[in-house]
Amino acid sequence: MGKTVRNIGLSLGADICWPICYEEILRAAQIDVPVGNDRVTVETERVEIRPFALDQPCRFDVVIDRLTHWFHTSREWIKKSIILDDLYVFNNPWSLQSMEKHTSYVAMQRLGMPIPPTWLIPPKEHEPSADLQSTLSQYAKLFNLGEVGDAMGYPMFMKPYDGGAWVGVSKIDDEAALLAAYEKSGKQVMHLQKAVLPHDVFVRTIGLGPQVRSVRYDPGAPLHDRYCTDLDIGADDLSLLADITLTINAFFGWDFNSCETLLQEGTWYPIDFANPCPDSQVTSTHFHFPWIVLSNIRWSVFCAVTQRKMRQCLDWEPFYAIADEELPYRERIAAYAKIARERLDSDRFEEFCATHLGHLDDVAYVFFGSERAKEAVRLKVTALFPEHEIEEFTELFWGRIQAWRNDLKSTALNGAG
Repeated sequence: MGKTVRNIGLSLGADICWPICYEEILRAAQIDVPVGNDRVTVETERVEIRPFALDQPCRFDVVIDRLTHWFHTSREWIKKSIILDDLYVFNNPWSLQSMEKHTSYVAMQRLGMPIPPTWLIPPKEHEPSADLQSTLSQYAKLFNLGEVGDAMGYPMFMKPYDGGAWVGVSKIDDEAALLAAYEKSGKQVMHLQKAVLPHDVFVRTIGLGPQVRSVRYDPGAPLHDRYCTDLDIGADDLSLLADITLTINAFFGWDFNSCETLLQEGTWYPIDFANPCPDSQVTSTHFHFPWIVLSNIRWSVFCAVTQRKMRQCLDWEPFYAIADEELPYRERIAAYAKIARERLDSDRFEEFCATHLGHLDDVAYVFFGSERAKEAVRLKVTALFPEHEIEEFTELFWGRIQAWRNDLKSTALNGAG
């Protein structure tokens, strides 16, 4: 029986802690899967940024991409490698490049999701160009922003149509605040979106391949407390949030994305779901950080070992066909999610994990109690926090990871019993 190595590349920017944990756990897990007459093992390497020729071979089978949403050199290398070398990447770089938040709102509204009323408004200022004045003088008609505000109703949020990380987001309570926020918006193209207030709960659902985790989210809290550790909602709601998230991800070709939803009077309103480079650092996700690391390992190993093919072209027609059937809302979302799970090989993935990765939780339990894991936490804290807070926050995040370990152990013991 021969030995075959599959290579997983990590395309990284400012990531510090999760790649260390990913690499250490993957090394300790010693993946060894029988495939035909071979035994397949997995190795990982960080992707370097270099000049490249179009015909330069790609040595990776899978790349986890955390960089190309803003770094064009890596994006073009990845696109070249997908086309010429059948590289599998999370996420689809063409979709990532073109599907800003505005498009995602439009698409999910087309599928019948309850997107809050949203307007796009022209920028207050423009980047100079040769044809700018001619275009504006002929076609950019004066408009009354106050009338737009009245038509939508207050409160609302102004936010960049393609933004992220809560940059440039303003809560607008009246016309005076609307005009003031617009004056400050500069050259950014902005959305106005009706606020879902009051709401019962704010949830961020993370989807990584077929894996889903819903977390209560508090955007008003400090960064280290926004991802909460409690979530008191029922199984039906969790199922709906999972179906919504998987639908969005499969529609846009995103392996790793998060969906923000607000619950108001029994309806879940998706408000922000073009987040295909989600929080992955321990300083924000803390208790949930091991889940993100392990989900990355499971999905990347599955894709590498099974030589999963990249869906290079987005096929929306099956979703549109369901939308046109005018099914009851929950049935429609379930039908979308069925397509999503098929595209994500959900059943095959679950079988693969049960057969070949059953030991991964045990490996992670040991690692996340080790000094190497704690050092990874400290390195990230050191990069973000002032010196006098490093030990305090290292211990805070480390304690939350230990709480995750306790939950994992308790679950294992209850399952065994």
